[in-house]
Formats: sequence, C-alpha cells, structure tokens
Amino acid sequence: MMPQDGRPRPCQSGQSTGALRRASREGRHYNARMRLLAACALAAPFAAVPGPSAPHFVARVSDEGALRPAEASIAINPLNTDHIVVVSLQGMQPGAPARISNFSYASIDGGRTWRTAAAPNDHQRVHGDDAVTIARDGTIYHSYIAFDGIRVPRPDRASSGIYIRTSRDGLAWNEPVAVVDHINTAIPFEDKPWVGVDDGEDSPHRGNVYVAWTRFDVYGSPDPQHTSHIWFSRSRDGARSFTPPVQVSDKPGDARDSDGTVEGVVPSVGAKGEVYLAWAGPAGLVFDRSLDGGYTFGADKVIASLPGGWDIPLPGIERHNGMPVTAVDHSHGPNRGSVYVTWIDERNGDPDVFVAVSRDGGVTWSAPARVNDDPKGNKRAQLFTWMAVDPADGSINVVFLDRRDTEGTANAVTLARSVDGGRTFVNHRVNRPVFPSNEKVFYGDYLGLDAHGGRVAAIYPVVVDGPGQLVLETAVFDFKPATQETLR
Repeated sequence: MMPQDGRPRPCQSGQSTGALRRASREGRHYNARMRLLAACALAAPFAAVPGPSAPHFVARVSDEGALRPAEASIAINPLNTDHIVVVSLQGMQPGAPARISNFSYASIDGGRTWRTAAAPNDHQRVHGDDAVTIARDGTIYHSYIAFDGIRVPRPDRASSGIYIRTSRDGLAWNEPVAVVDHINTAIPFEDKPWVGVDDGEDSPHRGNVYVAWTRFDVYGSPDPQHTSHIWFSRSRDGARSFTPPVQVSDKPGDARDSDGTVEGVVPSVGAKGEVYLAWAGPAGLVFDRSLDGGYTFGADKVIASLPGGWDIPLPGIERHNGMPVTAVDHSHGPNRGSVYVTWIDERNGDPDVFVAVSRDGGVTWSAPARVNDDPKGNKRAQLFTWMAVDPADGSINVVFLDRRDTEGTANAVTLARSVDGGRTFVNHRVNRPVFPSNEKVFYGDYLGLDAHGGRVAAIYPVVVDGPGQLVLETAVFDFKPATQETLR
C-alpha cells in the first residue's frame, strides 16, 4: 500500500536496507533507526498494539558495547524532572572479575540522551536486582544484591549481601553500605531487595530509608524444611547505616523460587509515614504495614487471590513473573493517601494486569481492576508489570510488555494510565516496533517506571541481534496533569 504522496515507505524502498544497516552501526543514529523501523512496523500486520497513543519519544539508554543489560530501574529527580537516572545489571567482558556487574545511566535532557557509568560492586561478586529511587531532596538511592556460590554444593567462594549506595548525579556514587552481608557463605540467601524513602510532608519519620526483600534458607532448595520469608531493614541516617533486619511475614513460603515462595515486596511509604508492604506467595497477594516507621509490623492480610500463581511460564521467555508492586498517592488530590498494588495473574485464562486499591491505609481493599483493555480470555499475554503513582497529580501509571496483537512470542510495550484513582485505565501503546523474545537470554524479572509532574518515564530491555543481545530503551511521556492529554 502506497502513502498518499505516492512515495514508497522506508521499508519498501530499495535503499531502506542499507539505511537501516548504516544506522545500526552508528549508535548516534539510534533514534533515526527507530523511526525507520517504526515506519516498517506500522506497515506490517501485527506490528503495534491497537488503541490510542499519547505523543511521546523513545530513546536508547545503554551504549553500543553493553552486554545483556537487564533488570533496569528508573527514577525521575523531583528537583529537576529533566534529570533521570537508570540502574541495571550488565554482562562483563571476558576477563572481568565478576560475570555480571552494575551500571548506571543518567540523562539531563529528559531522557533524550544518556551517559553511562560502570559502577562495579567492589566485591568481585555476581550482581543483580537493581533498584533506584530519588528522594525529595535529590539524593539518589541505589540498592542491589551481590553474591557468589549459590546452587553449588561446595563452592570455592560463597557470599550473599544487600547494599545501598547514594549519589547526586547518578554517575558518581558513594561507597556502598551493607544492609546485610554474609561473608564466606551463601546461606541464607538474600534476594530481590527494593528501596523506599519516607518523603511524607507530615511524617514523623521523614528521611527514613527502607529496604525489604526475600530471605531464602537455601536458595532453590526443594527440601520442605527450607523456607522463605519477607525481611526488612531501615536507616535513620540517610543510608549510612542500617538496623539489624527483622522478619515481617508471618507464614513462610518454600525455597524453590516459584509459586510457593514469598517474593515481590516493594516498600512504599504513606503520607504520614506508614510503611506498606505487599508480596506474592502460596496464600495469594499478602499485605502488611507499619505505623511506627518500620519498627514493628502487624498481622499479614491476604488482599487478593493469585489464580495461576506468580510464577507464570510463557513461551520465548526464560522466566516470567507476575509479582506485585506497591505505591501510594502523595498528591493533594481527591485520592491522597490511597495505596495501590499492581500484579499479573491468570484469573481470566491468560496473564492480565490488575490493580487493587485501599482508601483506608490497607484495612480494606477494592476488587481487582483489569488494567489491559484487550478482550478478556483472548489467550494473549501481558508481561512484567510495573507501576508509578505521580506525587504531583495522583495519576496511576502502569507499564507492561504486551502480546495482544503480535505474532508468536513477539512483544510490544504498553503504558496504561488512570486519572480517576485506579477505577479506569487508558492504554497507550509505546511507538516502537515489536521485538522478539529469546529464551536463551536472561531478560530479567521486571521493567521500570517513574512519574513526576506529568512526566512518565519507562525503562525496558529490547531483544536484538548481535553480541549485546539486549538494549535498554526508555519511553518518555509528558502528560498534562491529571489528564490523558500530553504537552506535545
């Protein structure tokens, strides 16, 4: 089909192949390459997710030499929303002390261009589970795990620990501080930590830094005597030191790292300093809270079922999960203080994204609201959800991979947005070509998303051909506050 001007589209032009190859070789032409690929994709069947798409841009984050960057987290600086920081793991070049280490990326032009900084974890250990958040004063907090010797009967080296480090620009970092560190042993194993900061205007605990995670007695063990629990630690001095960790979960999970394991805790803080935790496990979606700055927690409460469990195998992906993400509305709008949890389950016969909300601090919860708006039960999967609630306008923003209208195991990217307290969502497709899956490449366990002042920035890996195998990419939307309209 020819466009109205009679000229061939880039993917039909005899010169397009050479243009794409040249653009692929030159990292500085990544955005031009994306425009060419997008034009080809839009001309092909199953190329993009249907539905409205608010104007936005897509840009490459990781550099040309990056090897399998994954498990990326993103944060927008509330002091300057043009300053955006991403952290991730990356594969290391042959001969490096560790097989995988950590990298950070920073943009000062709203996500259009990026600088990369290698930030080794200083322990010559395997690295993973990066998370980043930026406090109201502009301090950047980066949490991660560093370990060695898991799933090895008698390893030559063994260790397991959680670390936090801080920065002001996202490129130069202070020395990491151990939240917990097991030296010369990988038992117990600390996994999937996430960091949160108390920024509440009315909080008596303002400035506290919180970390929550899963502790395995023995990682991956099928022994029923080996269990998993949710653990928690806090800092009252800006992450210069942390209290001894405490167990939060009342009931354990198994240690297999699957549906029977308790995992997926992301700490979120309420307007008055309440600490909210939710996680997935054999009982379903479980919630707990602290009303004294993380010093004590109450009784666990099941707030939703998880049909199909949280470990959701999907074709083309080495592993995929529907673990939850928790966030709170800090705006001064009508839903201030609302607590939201998003996750994926199979209650409709295929993996869908859901959000539940509590308007009373976690005492009662709404029924799950379906976020993706394709037909129910169509056997089309949504993958890897993440959520951010804008503290300026209270909008709920959710990103996920989307197979609603792709062939085979190809993936699109969708941003869903609610401006009515999570009652309804509008799905906006990210204007980038669909990309394949590769079950031989570790894709990671999550995507990343942040929102502030109407700016919504997503981070996700894209599977590509070539030695790097994955590329980190961002999609940035600028919405008019509390609307589905954009400024562009």
